[in-house]
Amino acid sequence: MFLTITSTAPAAADLGFLLHKHPGRVQSFEVSVGQAHVFYPEATEQRCTAALLLEVDPVALVRGKGTGGPDGFTLAQYVNDRPYAASSMLAVALGRVFRTAMAGRCDARPELPAQRLPLEVRVPALPCVGGAEVARRVFEPLGWSVEAATVPLDPQVPHWGPSRYLDVRLTGRVRLAEALNHLYVLLPVLDNTKHYWVTTDEVDKLVRAGAGWLQEHPERDLILRRYLAHRRALVSTAVGRLAEVDDAEPQTLDNAVPDGDGDDVPQRSVSLAEQRRGAVLATLRAAGATRVVDLGCGDGTLLRALAADPVFTEVVGVDVSARALQIAARRLHLERMSERQRERVGLIQSSLTYRDSRIAGFDAVVLMEVVEHVDPPRLGALERTVFAHARPGTVVVTTPNVEHNVRYPDLPAGRMRHRDHRFEWTRAQFRSWAEAVAAAWGYSVRLLPVGVDDPEVGPPTQMAVFTRHDAPGDAR
Repeated sequence: MFLTITSTAPAAADLGFLLHKHPGRVQSFEVSVGQAHVFYPEATEQRCTAALLLEVDPVALVRGKGTGGPDGFTLAQYVNDRPYAASSMLAVALGRVFRTAMAGRCDARPELPAQRLPLEVRVPALPCVGGAEVARRVFEPLGWSVEAATVPLDPQVPHWGPSRYLDVRLTGRVRLAEALNHLYVLLPVLDNTKHYWVTTDEVDKLVRAGAGWLQEHPERDLILRRYLAHRRALVSTAVGRLAEVDDAEPQTLDNAVPDGDGDDVPQRSVSLAEQRRGAVLATLRAAGATRVVDLGCGDGTLLRALAADPVFTEVVGVDVSARALQIAARRLHLERMSERQRERVGLIQSSLTYRDSRIAGFDAVVLMEVVEHVDPPRLGALERTVFAHARPGTVVVTTPNVEHNVRYPDLPAGRMRHRDHRFEWTRAQFRSWAEAVAAAWGYSVRLLPVGVDDPEVGPPTQMAVFTRHDAPGDAR
């Protein structure tokens, strides 16, 4: 099982920096099905090729759990193409060996990951259900030129005809991280099977690897069905997750239900989104914050309000979705800003649950309608990212109050306000979480209502304002 990635860019040997693998050494890694080896058949300044060879352990494969699909019957466990043909096993090896490169990080040469390089990818034995046409349909919309030759069953016996395997060569000018993520998703899609049991974890992997390209891919539905082993419930979940991450429209994300609570609503209807932004801005001003990070900024609705207020001297939007950041850049009109204005506003692609030194040292971090989109087991990682590593003087968190949902007549009982919400907290649950976080990381916390504070079910949005104990202005 084998693939190669070749760069013909000037200083082509920089491919070693991007992959975090030295061209002068052969490196080996244990994976669940065997051993993965990385080596460089050629490494010059004009042309550099990195090869990934996966040696499958057939005994480990047979003993593995969750064997299914076309290899699920007894004889096929021993007589199959898995040691030789690219499949989900090779995708797993890619994710294991090139994880940092797939995330677009290069600490030694931080300018390299953003560069589009002339790349050539070769996969000499790729099983493809649907043949060369399907390979072109999934790779060409991503900017690749595709050469796909059918491999004969046996070159010595022509009348046996073609096999289901392709010798695929992809060429294009793309970022290396993009290329690796394309391969990670599409290799098992073309094979149309996986060597392991597909669970909800696969949706997270797909959303992460497909950020910025999968939502708008013309073959998105085909890719989702095959990647998720045709499991309808997982496909539906993935569609919702991708819509939230890549097709960012704040009206459909933050305000999935109508606003308005009866006689107490002012005559001039102010949407809940406007009230929420106003509450956040007022809180930041009261805290004396001038340098602010909007974590999970989406398409930049709050960023625009921050950038329009001269009180805030530096504002940075952070989101995992490249697509959302592109929309934010357009809506902020970055290209029309003066150089002085542009210096105040920054956009960063990063995960909410991974430490990132670029967001450390700011006065305030805002998580506006963000935490409810995070799977509960990952909340601890989010807390460490914000309160332990970034450690701003002020943290502002807003989230829906699930008790208030009964005031929305168009929202069926038991349904959350948005399809991608992982949970919605009651006031007691939010208080419990906020107080535990504050105690754990050396902060004090105040809880405030946003919107009309219903005497029975509370406000539609609840807000927590955390203040670091040693921050300026803290009462302690």
